[in-house]
Amino acid sequence: MTRVAAEPHVVAAGPVSTGGLSRHPYYAVGAVLLGSLVANVDSRVFSIGLADVRGGLSLSYDQGAWLATAGTASQIFVAPAVAWLATVFGLRRVLGVPALIYAAISLLIPFVRDYQLLLVLHIAHGLLLGAFVPATLLIIFRNLPMQWWLPAIAIYAIRVGFTLNAGVSIAGFYVEHLGWQWIYWQDVIVAPLMALLVYLGTPADPINRELLRDADWGGMLLFGSSVAMIYTGLDQGNRLDWLGSGTIVALLGGGTLLLIGFFINEALVKRPWAHAEILLSRNIGLGLLSILLFSLTSLSNTSLAPTFLTTIAQLKPIQTGHLFLIYTVAPMIVLLPLAVFLIRRYDAKLTLIIGFAAFAAAALLGTRLTSAWSLADFVPMVLLQSVGLSFALLAIIIITLSNSDPTRATAFAAYIQVMRLGCAEIGVALMATWLRVREQTYSNLLGQHVASGDADVVGTLTKLKGVFASHGESLAQARSVGTLAGLVQRQANTLAYLDGFWLTFWCAIAALICAALIGRSPPGPFTPKRG
Repeated sequence: MTRVAAEPHVVAAGPVSTGGLSRHPYYAVGAVLLGSLVANVDSRVFSIGLADVRGGLSLSYDQGAWLATAGTASQIFVAPAVAWLATVFGLRRVLGVPALIYAAISLLIPFVRDYQLLLVLHIAHGLLLGAFVPATLLIIFRNLPMQWWLPAIAIYAIRVGFTLNAGVSIAGFYVEHLGWQWIYWQDVIVAPLMALLVYLGTPADPINRELLRDADWGGMLLFGSSVAMIYTGLDQGNRLDWLGSGTIVALLGGGTLLLIGFFINEALVKRPWAHAEILLSRNIGLGLLSILLFSLTSLSNTSLAPTFLTTIAQLKPIQTGHLFLIYTVAPMIVLLPLAVFLIRRYDAKLTLIIGFAAFAAAALLGTRLTSAWSLADFVPMVLLQSVGLSFALLAIIIITLSNSDPTRATAFAAYIQVMRLGCAEIGVALMATWLRVREQTYSNLLGQHVASGDADVVGTLTKLKGVFASHGESLAQARSVGTLAGLVQRQANTLAYLDGFWLTFWCAIAALICAALIGRSPPGPFTPKRG
C-alpha cells in the first residue's frame, strides 16, 4: 500500500492579525517603505555620525556610548510588543501621533546640552522609533491583498542592506555639507510624511476590546525588559571588558533570568501574546538561526569593509560612501525583482543558498586584503555582497513565514524584531571583540620582530629621521619611533581584519549548511507558482 507523505505542520500562534483591506494599497506600501527605512537609516546614520554628535553636544566618549545604547535598548524594549499593540489599537493609533511626537523630539535634541535630559530624550526617541518597523510589517498582513505580500516583504527586507550601505553617504553628506544636526532633523520631514501615508493607506480600525481585556502585560514587560538588558550588556561589553565588569554581569545575568521568567509566563497565562510554540518548528528554528548567521556573515559588508577604509585607509565617510552607493545599493535595486521572481517561480531555499554563497565568495575575496587596498580593490567584494543582501534576508523571512501562519503574524513579529535587533548586536559585539583581541595578538607577535638594535629597525629609523630632520634632532627621533610604531599597528590591524573576513566566511558556510537542512514548507500564500 502506498503511503501518503504527511503535510508539514504550520505553526499558528497569537491573535488573528488580518484586518480590513486598504482602499489605497500604494499608500500602504509607501508607509511600509518609509517606516522601515526611517528606523534603519536613523540607527545607521547615528552610529556613523556619533563622533560628530559627541563633538556638537560636547559629550565625552563614555557619554556618547551610553547615549547610543539607550536609544537602541529602548527600541528593543518596545519592538516585540508593537505588533500586538497595533492589532489591538489599530495601526493609525500606534503610528500616527507617535510619528509626530518623534519628529518633535528629533527637532529638539540638537538644542539640548544637559546630559540627563539628552539621555531621557534619546530613550523616548528610541521607544517611538522602535514602533515603526514592526508596525509597518503588520501593515502588510493586515491591510494588503495577499498578492501584494511578497513584493511588500521584499521592500521590508531590502531596507537592511539599503540603509546600511546608503547610510555611509548620508551621514557623510550631513556632516560635511549640512551639519551634524541633520542626523536628527531628517526625521522632522520624513516622520510626518510616514504618518500621512499610514492615515491614507490603512483603514480606521476599532479597538479590539476582547484582546485588550485578556492582555498579557506581564509577558510583554518581561520579554521587553529581558532583551533590552541583554542588548545593553552586549553593546557595552567590549568597552567595559565583558565579565570583568559587574555592570555587564548584572545586565546579562538579570536579562537571562527575566527571559526564563517570560517563557514560564507564556506557558501559564490563559492567552499568551507571543507563545513559544512558534519557535518549536524545525524550519522556523533553522530560519531564526539563519537570521543570526546572516547578521554575522553580512558584517563583511556592514562593518569590515567600511571600518577598514576608515581606520586603515584613513578615508572619511563622504569619500567612501559612493563605493557602497554605486556597487551595493544600485545593484540591489536591480536584483530585488529577480529575488522576488525566483521565490515566486522556484523556491525561497534556492534564493537563500544563492545569497549565502555570494557572501562566502565576498568573504574569500576579503581574505586577500592588504594594507595597501584602496576603494577600487573593494569593488568585486561589495558587488557580491549586494547579491547576498538582496537574496538572503528576503528568503529567510519568507521561509519562516511559510512555516507559521502569516495571518497570525503578531507572535512571529515579536520574535523577528528581537532577532532583527539582537542578532545584529551580537554580530557587532562579537566582531569588535574579535578584532580587538586579534590586533593585540598580532601587535605582540610583530613587536617581537622589531627589536631595538636590530639592523633592519636601525636602518628604517635612520631613513625616517632623515624625513623628519627639519624638525630637529630630538623631535625627529621621537617622530621616527612613533611612525614605526604606527606602521606596526597598521599591519597588525590589517591582519586582524583578515581574520575578520575568515570569520564571516565560516559563518556563511554554516549558513549554507543550515539552509540545506531546511525542509519543504507547507502550501500557502508563498508557495512557488510554476508554469
